[in-house]
Amino acid sequence: MESTRVDRWLWAVRLTKTRPDAAAACRGGHVRVNDRPAKPATTVSPGDEVRARVGDKTRVVEVVRVIQKRVGAADAATCFIDRTPAPPPEAVVPVARRERGAGRPTKRERRVLDRFRGRP
Repeated sequence: MESTRVDRWLWAVRLTKTRPDAAAACRGGHVRVNDRPAKPATTVSPGDEVRARVGDKTRVVEVVRVIQKRVGAADAATCFIDRTPAPPPEAVVPVARRERGAGRPTKRERRVLDRFRGRP
């Protein structure tokens, strides 16, 4: 059965930019393999689930193929199945806009804008 280090695999499939970044994420507790905290030397093999917080996003991927070396993006995408849940839809907040060239708002318009923005 083939396996490799999780920090090396995260770097090889392009989930992190550098291998030291992947190792630092593991040491910081941002990587889990099969719902267990992972050290950089934790081994991954096909079928394992890897949760990695990269930047401000948490990626959930299933290992399909183990690779040792960094490959092109197209080949790297075949090494895992992305099971990251879709982000919740963001509420659209209306933005108060005035027409260009309308000048400064009048006192009445300013009060309406303040009320709209939630200011007293």
